[in-house]
Amino acid sequence: MDKKAKKRVEVLRKKQDLLVKQISGAKKQLDDPEELKKLEAELAAIL
Repeated sequence: MDKKAKKRVEVLRKKQDLLVKQISGAKKQLDDPEELKKLEAELAAIL
């Protein structure tokens, strides 16, 4: 892989980690069910 590809993978992994944490928090605190769906859709988009 070249440097650009490695950087892109690194950025996507960080975003994935953040989204997983946000989804976990949203599941514990179901104030807005639409937020959970939005976060899950974002996660699916980067995978």
